[in-house]
Amino acid sequence: MINVSETALKELEAYFTDHEREPIRVYLAPGGCSGPRLALALDKPGDDDLTADVAGFTFCINKALFEKVGKVSIDMGGMGFSIATEIPLPAPAGGGCSGCGSSSSCCG
Repeated sequence: MINVSETALKELEAYFTDHEREPIRVYLAPGGCSGPRLALALDKPGDDDLTADVAGFTFCINKALFEKVGKVSIDMGGMGFSIATEIPLPAPAGGGCSGCGSSSSCCG
Protein backbone atom coordinates (compact mmCIF):
# COMPACT_ATOMS: atom_id res chain seq x y z
CA MET A 1 0.00 0.00 0.00
CA ILE A 2 2.70 2.51 1.04
CA ASN A 3 6.41 2.04 0.36
CA VAL A 4 9.02 4.33 1.92
CA SER A 5 12.63 4.45 0.73
CA GLU A 6 15.52 4.09 3.17
CA THR A 7 16.49 7.70 2.47
CA ALA A 8 13.00 8.96 3.33
CA LEU A 9 12.91 6.79 6.48
CA LYS A 10 16.22 8.32 7.62
CA GLU A 11 14.78 11.80 7.09
CA LEU A 12 11.68 10.90 9.13
CA GLU A 13 13.86 9.41 11.90
CA ALA A 14 15.90 12.61 12.01
CA TYR A 15 12.78 14.80 12.20
CA PHE A 16 11.17 12.74 14.96
CA THR A 17 14.34 12.75 17.07
CA ASP A 18 13.23 16.15 18.41
CA HIS A 19 9.46 15.71 17.98
CA GLU A 20 6.82 13.35 19.29
CA ARG A 21 6.13 10.65 16.68
CA GLU A 22 2.71 11.23 15.10
CA PRO A 23 0.80 9.59 12.23
CA ILE A 24 1.68 10.89 8.76
CA ARG A 25 -1.09 11.60 6.26
CA VAL A 26 -0.68 11.25 2.50
CA TYR A 27 -3.12 13.77 1.01
CA LEU A 28 -4.03 15.49 -2.24
CA ALA A 29 -2.72 19.06 -2.26
CA PRO A 30 -3.58 21.73 -4.84
CA GLY A 31 -0.77 22.17 -7.32
CA GLY A 32 -1.28 25.37 -9.31
CA CYS A 33 0.16 25.11 -12.84
CA SER A 34 1.24 21.51 -12.34
CA GLY A 35 -2.13 20.36 -11.07
CA PRO A 36 -2.79 18.50 -7.83
CA ARG A 37 -0.01 16.51 -6.17
CA LEU A 38 0.32 14.22 -3.19
CA ALA A 39 1.90 15.66 -0.06
CA LEU A 40 2.58 14.65 3.57
CA ALA A 41 1.29 16.16 6.80
CA LEU A 42 1.05 15.13 10.43
CA ASP A 43 -2.54 14.08 11.10
CA LYS A 44 -4.48 11.42 12.96
CA PRO A 45 -6.31 8.78 10.88
CA GLY A 46 -10.08 8.95 10.65
CA ASP A 47 -12.85 6.50 9.85
CA ASP A 48 -12.47 7.09 6.08
CA ASP A 49 -8.74 6.27 6.08
CA LEU A 50 -6.56 3.27 5.42
CA THR A 51 -3.50 3.00 7.65
CA ALA A 52 -0.15 1.27 7.21
CA ASP A 53 2.76 0.79 9.58
CA VAL A 54 6.12 1.19 7.85
CA ALA A 55 9.26 0.79 9.97
CA GLY A 56 7.49 2.09 13.07
CA PHE A 57 5.78 5.02 11.35
CA THR A 58 2.01 5.11 10.89
CA PHE A 59 0.85 6.42 7.52
CA CYS A 60 -2.77 7.14 6.61
CA ILE A 61 -4.51 7.90 3.33
CA ASN A 62 -8.17 8.50 2.54
CA LYS A 63 -9.76 5.31 1.14
CA ALA A 64 -11.27 7.10 -1.89
CA LEU A 65 -7.92 8.73 -2.71
CA PHE A 66 -6.13 5.38 -2.42
CA GLU A 67 -8.63 3.84 -4.85
CA LYS A 68 -7.75 6.58 -7.38
CA VAL A 69 -3.94 6.46 -7.03
CA GLY A 70 -3.13 2.88 -5.96
CA LYS A 71 0.15 2.09 -4.24
CA VAL A 72 2.14 5.07 -2.97
CA SER A 73 5.95 5.32 -2.92
CA ILE A 74 7.66 7.96 -0.78
CA ASP A 75 11.26 8.99 -1.43
CA MET A 76 13.49 12.03 -1.02
CA GLY A 77 13.97 14.42 -3.93
CA GLY A 78 15.87 17.64 -4.42
CA MET A 79 13.09 19.66 -2.78
CA GLY A 80 12.04 17.33 0.04
CA PHE A 81 9.79 14.30 -0.01
CA SER A 82 8.65 13.05 -3.41
CA ILE A 83 5.56 10.90 -3.73
CA ALA A 84 4.88 8.64 -6.69
CA THR A 85 1.70 6.68 -7.31
CA GLU A 86 0.86 3.45 -9.08
CA ILE A 87 -1.89 5.25 -11.04
CA PRO A 88 -0.70 8.72 -12.17
CA LEU A 89 -2.68 11.77 -11.18
CA PRO A 90 -4.42 13.41 -14.15
CA ALA A 91 -2.59 16.28 -15.86
CA PRO A 92 -4.19 19.71 -15.49
CA ALA A 93 -6.52 20.84 -18.27
CA GLY A 94 -4.76 23.11 -20.73
CA GLY A 95 -1.32 21.57 -20.18
CA GLY A 96 -0.19 23.79 -17.33
CA CYS A 97 0.66 27.45 -17.15
CA SER A 98 0.69 29.36 -20.43
CA GLY A 99 1.86 32.57 -18.83
CA CYS A 100 5.27 31.51 -17.51
CA GLY A 101 7.85 34.20 -18.11
CA SER A 102 5.17 36.87 -18.15
CA SER A 103 3.36 38.72 -15.43
CA SER A 104 1.21 35.63 -14.74
CA SER A 105 0.98 34.87 -11.03
CA CYS A 106 0.70 31.10 -11.44
CA CYS A 107 4.40 30.54 -12.07
CA GLY A 108 6.01 33.17 -10.01
